Amino acid sequence: MKLSQFKYNLPSTLISDRPAKNRDEARLMVVNRKEETIEHKIFKDVLDYFDDGDVMIVNNTKVFPARIYGNKEKTGAKIEVFLLRELNREQLLWDVLVDPARKIRIGNKLYFGDDEALVAEVIDNTTSRGRTLRFLFDGSYEEFKETIEELGETPLPKYIKRAPDEQDKERYQTIYAKHEGAVAAPTAGLHFSRELLKRLELKGVDINEITLHVGLGTFRPIEVEDLTKHKMDSEEVDVPQITADNVNAAKARKAKVCAVGTTSMRAIESSVSTIGQLKPRDGWTNKFIFPPYEFSIANSMITNFHLPNSSLLMMTCAFGGYDLIFKAYKQAIKEKYRFFTYGDAMLIL
Repeated sequence: MKLSQFKYNLPSTLISDRPAKNRDEARLMVVNRKEETIEHKIFKDVLDYFDDGDVMIVNNTKVFPARIYGNKEKTGAKIEVFLLRELNREQLLWDVLVDPARKIRIGNKLYFGDDEALVAEVIDNTTSRGRTLRFLFDGSYEEFKETIEELGETPLPKYIKRAPDEQDKERYQTIYAKHEGAVAAPTAGLHFSRELLKRLELKGVDINEITLHVGLGTFRPIEVEDLTKHKMDSEEVDVPQITADNVNAAKARKAKVCAVGTTSMRAIESSVSTIGQLKPRDGWTNKFIFPPYEFSIANSMITNFHLPNSSLLMMTCAFGGYDLIFKAYKQAIKEKYRFFTYGDAMLIL
């Protein structure tokens, strides 16, 4: 399939920049592939579609305050630094994006905080926008992370034009977030409240965790018409043995296996054995899923409503079927569903 086949017109009024009042009260569109039906529900109704012995796979990555603002030495120019990933803990080396990029050269120093609590030096220009920074910090690693926590802000996507607030600190994070490392939230999981998770567990649904640290590459625009030429950025992934065992047992008994979010789906599809079972994995993935694609592990999926031409929409179409998903998106626009990060959800059965 070609990039141009994933274009659709989305009214900007449907792009949500605030979360629903309660996590589990966002709207839920239920798309049944076998029956080719589309139902309109509330997210907490997800409970009705799962039974004792079914399995859900959730991504327990935790978003850190990746966006910090500093000033360039001498000129005092304001520079936005987006922390992408830690390269070396001992030397405090980080892979970052800087904006505006043209003003930053190797050797430049950047100062962060009113009292210049944090200083960084640019030591490498890796790509047109990317840089490697070395933070110059005297304290312990824990103190360094505390300083980042204080100076950094919740890395809301750029299309949200307002500044992050206290509500975002809590709501741009899943309730089961554990392992810090993501620069963007696994958004399908934002709809789960503690009460809903508890009710699912009481019903006998087995919640299993994987970790995929979401990077900005997930949201990078695809610029090639021939999708086979697009390269995804690598993201760190961990599929524990216990999750692999539980998922394989559920598959053997023909239970539902639900991937919560495109990140969970990418993680498990990156960890498939030659006989189509889920295997443990600790490493990196740059898997790009677009139609046609044969899925090996999950037989259901929860996801949000995605950008036109995005890799996330492509994966959703690969799983749900191109025609059915585009029909669902047409309905979502007509019914005024909320789109993107803080938007509504879709369950594909």
